[in-house]
Amino acid sequence: MWEVVKDSRYAADPAKGSGHNRGTSVNLQTKKELDMGTGFDNFSDSAHQDFNILPVVILQNRNLLKTIMEKYGFISLDTEWWHFSLPDANNYELLNMPFDALKKLNESEKY
Repeated sequence: MWEVVKDSRYAADPAKGSGHNRGTSVNLQTKKELDMGTGFDNFSDSAHQDFNILPVVILQNRNLLKTIMEKYGFISLDTEWWHFSLPDANNYELLNMPFDALKKLNESEKY
């Protein structure tokens, strides 16, 4: 992603790492999608946490997500309404392994 964006407000410089390659990012799948005003990975001002030129229902949806995530200790990223991480993410080691290796690791832990 860094090769495409190269803007640290939206993507992590792989030399520094991020929560993504420390295994601390969260991806929650729901059965019903709330309107958040933009899709995720939308690198525009309208995706920022403090962007408020949106319909009230969208602002309420974003506030609901942020309130719940912060209640359980996650910290929001100012430039992405969908991005939350653990406050001590830098304490986790960087992981640099292909997805197929992660899949094999996951399969071996089932037994």
